[in-house]
Amino acid sequence: MSLLLLAYRPFLDPIPLDRHWYLLLIPMSFFLAVGYKSVRTVDMRKFWPQVFLFTAQLIIGLFGLGIGFYILVRVLLPALAPAPL
Repeated sequence: MSLLLLAYRPFLDPIPLDRHWYLLLIPMSFFLAVGYKSVRTVDMRKFWPQVFLFTAQLIIGLFGLGIGFYILVRVLLPALAPAPL
């Protein structure tokens, strides 16, 4: 077990999260919101509500961008492509 830990190189051998990468969206958004709001919040009594609101805005925005790019690539671009000869 200890030999396996010595051989782990995080940037060269990343953890295989190919199928469940989207689950990292929630903690990534939360920690980004905590870091951003800890610098930008004037009244710390409003800190946690602002963090959760910003986390929700990030997640909704990223899903919206994903849906928008999906529509762009799968619907609009094939409709604009010229017909094959």
